[in-house]
Amino acid sequence: MLKRVSLTTILLLAALAAIGWKYQQYLSNPWTRDGQIRAQVIQITPRVTGPITHIHIKDNSVVKAGDLLFEIDPRTYQAALEKAEASLAQANAILKKAQDESHRGHSLARRQPGAVSQLTLTQLNNGVEAARAGVKVAQASVEEARLNLGFTKVSAPVDGFITNLNMRVGTQVVANQPVVALVDQHSFWIEGFFKETDIRDVSTGDKATVSLMSYPDQPLQATVESIGYGIAHKDGSTGVSLLPNVTPTFQWIRLAQRIPVRVQIEQLPPNIQLRVGTSASIIIHKVAPVTIEQIALKTQR
Repeated sequence: MLKRVSLTTILLLAALAAIGWKYQQYLSNPWTRDGQIRAQVIQITPRVTGPITHIHIKDNSVVKAGDLLFEIDPRTYQAALEKAEASLAQANAILKKAQDESHRGHSLARRQPGAVSQLTLTQLNNGVEAARAGVKVAQASVEEARLNLGFTKVSAPVDGFITNLNMRVGTQVVANQPVVALVDQHSFWIEGFFKETDIRDVSTGDKATVSLMSYPDQPLQATVESIGYGIAHKDGSTGVSLLPNVTPTFQWIRLAQRIPVRVQIEQLPPNIQLRVGTSASIIIHKVAPVTIEQIALKTQR
């Protein structure tokens, strides 16, 4: 009977010790449930205007850097390239004519001094320089037209995931207007918002544990990468004197502001797929976590 009571007492003390240690960790290790998965989202933006003729992707598809996403009707830009090439040929012909005239004028001046005035020779030289400048302008026009023709084929700049694809063949796209989002596959991180009172001892490089709401049974080891240096005012307007408008508040209880902390997952298991905007919980380990076995051992002592 005494042994049974003693065993019960030990188990009870172990349970109380476990609760105490967990509570101590709760107080010592900053944590938040206000975390989200973030990633760099690239807005795929065409460089030229025109109707779409081919689409090589589907919504939510996986792409590699360099994969062709869609094509814009190239006929207008092909014609512009041919026109620019013709202008270049014309500019080269003008340059050759100017060089021939200059050569004849200078040859005559050497054979018969005084036969050609200095003013005429200067004009011939200027004509050659102007023709050379015209060739450079035409060459630049050809390069610009060639670039625009190449821009009719839009490729993925990085590995990633296509999101929110609403285009169809025939859709008119406008230059420098985003048409689809590409989530960079290699840029994911976790952003957690911690109370300002909890992060005074948090430093870059601290170890953390991340629990994803979509994978609650697979905690992930992570590292604090950076800590935010500022947050926006609730009222960010500006007054007449260019000073910020601050609405006076009279609160009995001051609520701690939340500061963004960027956390990087150390190694992602192959069965976990991160998705931008999904929820996560984060705990930053300022005190080494204690196992149940360690707690039981301390209790027995």
